[in-house]
Amino acid sequence: MLEFKFDTQLLIEGEGLDEDEIYDYIVENFKGDSLLAVGDEDLIKIHYHTNEPWLVLEYAASLGEIYDVVVENMERQEQGLKG
Repeated sequence: MLEFKFDTQLLIEGEGLDEDEIYDYIVENFKGDSLLAVGDEDLIKIHYHTNEPWLVLEYAASLGEIYDVVVENMERQEQGLKG
C-alpha cells in the first residue's frame, strides 16, 4: 500500500512566483513526497504525491491561475485500474 495515494500535478501562472518559497511552503504544510516545484517568476510546475491534493490546489490557486491540473490515484493504477 502506498503511503501517499494521489499524484498531483499542475501549473501555476502568476507574477513574482518563487519556486523555492513554494517548495518550502508545500513541504512545511502538506504531508507528501516526491515534490518538484520548478519554473520561473511567471510559471511554476508542481508535482507532488500526497493524500490531500485539494489542499495543494487551494494553496496554488492563492498564488495565481492554476491549469493543466491532473490528480491520479496511484493505488488504483497499481491495481491495473484507471487512476
